Amino acid sequence: MDGYLGALGGVARAMSATAPAISMLAVFALLFGGIYLLVKKRDRQKSILMLVLAVVIFGNVVIWTL
Repeated sequence: MDGYLGALGGVARAMSATAPAISMLAVFALLFGGIYLLVKKRDRQKSILMLVLAVVIFGNVVIWTL
């Protein structure tokens, strides 16, 4: 039973490899969007929420990769 991942096996292994990569793309998009909104002085509340969400997702990726 060593290394057994259930009926999904390879799918679970592939998702565990791609989820952090997709999450980091989201972090970069949120950082870019949050900074853009903050600099253009359009919507300060949404820009700060985007930056906070980027930090939270980045923290999740760090935890996943430990």
